Amino acid sequence: MPSPSLRRREFLSGLAALCAPMAALAEEKPEAKAINPCNTPDPGYGGYTHWTRGISMGQMIAPERGGIARNGDFDLVIHFHGHDGARKAWVPVMDGPVLVGITLGIGSGVYESAFRDPQAFSGLLESVEQVRAEGAGRKQTRVRRIALTAWSAGYGAVRSILSQADARERIDAVILLDGLHCDYAGEGLATAGLEPFLKYARLAAGGSKLMVVSHSSIVPPGYASTTETANYLVRELGGKARAAKPRASDPLGLKLTSRYDLGDFHVRGYAGKAEPDHCAHLGLLSDVLKVHLAPRWSKGLARRR
Repeated sequence: MPSPSLRRREFLSGLAALCAPMAALAEEKPEAKAINPCNTPDPGYGGYTHWTRGISMGQMIAPERGGIARNGDFDLVIHFHGHDGARKAWVPVMDGPVLVGITLGIGSGVYESAFRDPQAFSGLLESVEQVRAEGAGRKQTRVRRIALTAWSAGYGAVRSILSQADARERIDAVILLDGLHCDYAGEGLATAGLEPFLKYARLAAGGSKLMVVSHSSIVPPGYASTTETANYLVRELGGKARAAKPRASDPLGLKLTSRYDLGDFHVRGYAGKAEPDHCAHLGLLSDVLKVHLAPRWSKGLARRR
């Protein structure tokens, strides 16, 4: 659980993130950002329904047709923090899985506390199954594979869920987008809060799970950056991130600087220390889904016709 001081600093930093993007953009040269990463163009919903409420927490979009196997199974991605930004990244690249978006507020503490009780996660899955069945005109559907994605403070929910053995077993993939922090302990990191992520990283490195972590070069005030926490995971796996060249495929002006790959554990490090650079990691979700998750989940589900 994050300390009160970390939660307060995250709150203040998150509040700045909500207020600062346009000011930060105004300080840059006009050509520096063709698109505001904190307010990207809206692609609509494509072949997906509009946001549907009725689940126990958050809201969901589902394929208008297909996406359910003959036996009633379907795949599910739950995104924490910035649900509409996730939807914008989702629609152009995904076809079949259901997306649940949960935005609860500023700071990781509100997300962590919301899923501390194991019943919160299991109840969410049950409610999604019920709404999915009703929307598809079926008597029953069942969640098959599950991925958790989080941007910024949303990692708090992922930490709570991964701390529960039964839930961790059910999760097939974890994607953290510039959002993994912890306090300092003396001259090092307070690593207890990173243990659930390290356990999962080891599973991904062994190939049984998928884990993708991205980080900016932002240095937050008084608590560990996403660069430091990502490097901690890499070191604990016995590795070291290597320098990498920027890629044309990375969106919203992001410039790749480093990466690490071991099995199905992947870390991408990016330049950028301003709020728009932080927002751009939510847009990075589209690339991560296309490159990593969609191919992993490409078999076995009915496709839209």
